[in-house]
Amino acid sequence: MSPVFPTVREVLALDPVRHGAPRLVAGDVGLDRPVRWVHVTEVPDIAPLLGGGELVLSTGIGLPADDTGLRAFIGDLADVGVSGLVVELGRRYVTGVPRVMAAAAERRGLPLVELRRATPFVRITEAVHALIVDAQLTELRATEEIHQRFTELSVEGAGPGDVVRQAAELSGCPVVLENLSRQVLAYDPAGESAELLLDGWEQHSRRIRPTGRTAYHGDSGWLVTTVGARGQDWGRLLLRWPGGGDLAAGRRVFDPVEEVGAHVGVAAPPVLPPTRLTILVERAASALALGRLIRRDAEGLERQIHRTLLTALLDHSLPVDQVALRARALGVVLERRHLVGVMVRHRADEPAGEGGPAPETGHPADPGAGGPAAGPARLRDLAEAVGQALREAKLTGLTSAVDDQAVGVLLALPEPAAEERALAAFAAALRRTRPDAAADGPARPTGRTNGAARPGGGLLVAAGSVVAGLREARRSLVEARQVADAARRDRRDLPIFRLPHVGLAGLLHLLRDEPRLQTFVERELGALLAYDAQHPREQLLGTLRAYLEQGRNKSAAASAAHLSRPAFYERLARIRRVLDVDLDSVEACLSLHVALLALDAVRTP
Repeated sequence: MSPVFPTVREVLALDPVRHGAPRLVAGDVGLDRPVRWVHVTEVPDIAPLLGGGELVLSTGIGLPADDTGLRAFIGDLADVGVSGLVVELGRRYVTGVPRVMAAAAERRGLPLVELRRATPFVRITEAVHALIVDAQLTELRATEEIHQRFTELSVEGAGPGDVVRQAAELSGCPVVLENLSRQVLAYDPAGESAELLLDGWEQHSRRIRPTGRTAYHGDSGWLVTTVGARGQDWGRLLLRWPGGGDLAAGRRVFDPVEEVGAHVGVAAPPVLPPTRLTILVERAASALALGRLIRRDAEGLERQIHRTLLTALLDHSLPVDQVALRARALGVVLERRHLVGVMVRHRADEPAGEGGPAPETGHPADPGAGGPAAGPARLRDLAEAVGQALREAKLTGLTSAVDDQAVGVLLALPEPAAEERALAAFAAALRRTRPDAAADGPARPTGRTNGAARPGGGLLVAAGSVVAGLREARRSLVEARQVADAARRDRRDLPIFRLPHVGLAGLLHLLRDEPRLQTFVERELGALLAYDAQHPREQLLGTLRAYLEQGRNKSAAASAAHLSRPAFYERLARIRRVLDVDLDSVEACLSLHVALLALDAVRTP
């Protein structure tokens, strides 16, 4: 797009021109042509000396006297692409320009204006040229600011939301970033209604089909540019330009009804956006593409938005209504749905790539799996598997990693009755798509559960209670996270862990940060822990654990502890003295057993 120039309409609104009492007699359809320069002429063969875009001023004294010559003169000007012709009356033409000239100009859409009062052409030339220079200087300053702003964003590694927000701020227009499936990744309504902006977005977006990589779609009023780099396009950036009128870069609009007669009182056709907006959307698209390349090993943009929304539900960082709106724009409808929070994580005893055995296989781990990047890479694999499982099960919801260990899901179900069926389908799909399972067979036996295959190949899936709306979604997500934490060391092979499954050990794990629980542990076992610290070779705590886990059967406990019965009895007697407790009492042993479970929960990260 060429640099910004004033239009014929704007030139006619300048004071020096208005002083000449202008009247448009033909070519009103060309009023929005840009005026690149002003040229004064009194000769009929001026066209070969023009380059297009000029506003030609003349008194008409040198124009042809015959109709054929006048038609040729107008035709030559139109062919070379002049913006308009202004003729001052009084010297050659007294009452008006010849009808044949007006008819020829009307046929070619060339604005033909009469000045009914004598006006020094030099004043018109000075005013127009000053307007051109001022507009170009303003455009240059705006362009410099655009480049500076987006360069800073690129250097700072700003996310898509920041780039879109900056584009809307600089343009004053609504801006939307979408992926190739017409799902909204980020948007800024620029003070307008977000509901109206995004309502039926996918259908609306598919009707916006401009030609070219960056182009203006006049029918819809959107300036569109493709986003991508290295030959891989992944989205579109759209800016809604109002077009025409005084909203276009602060224009002063020439009123055709008032100034040129009622016969041309029609609305002006939409004008193209100024160059600065084209530069803005292209520069913003470049910043987005660069950010995508920088984060190419991180989550995709869609997953980042999912993570933002899930995190917002957990920590109340966004209003619920905004979460619902942004999720709907992403293609996930959460309103009027029954929601279930789900957490997926690896079990507590699954290796995480430290160079030991690979999960469930006993074979050496991939040498590249170790190191600082192993944890994040493993979490990304898990997030991808969870997303694929949702698609396989034909379920809708938000999903992303919610911390360094777990992937969260907020399932959106049409009715509560679909809960169990949906969770079962998700667990089955995850079993097939889990990242640490064999691609060509079921999960392998672990040797720790009597040969039974673990669901999800070492993955643990926990679900919260179903809730009736988005405002209660946090409760379901938090419950799912707590259940997942509590069930980390559970050896049962359950497809889905729910709150009733966690038992006493799970309850104590959920309460592990509670000071009163920690005080209880110290009161019950503190003396024994202190004794073991001073006598590390005896370790009476292990003896007590064996005794309680064997149901107070001393012979079985001695065997489990790999001690002779006299040695085991002697240690039990020492435990009695250290704790001052009757180990034959069921109530006392129950209290000690709970304290041991609580100690395990407190010590488990």
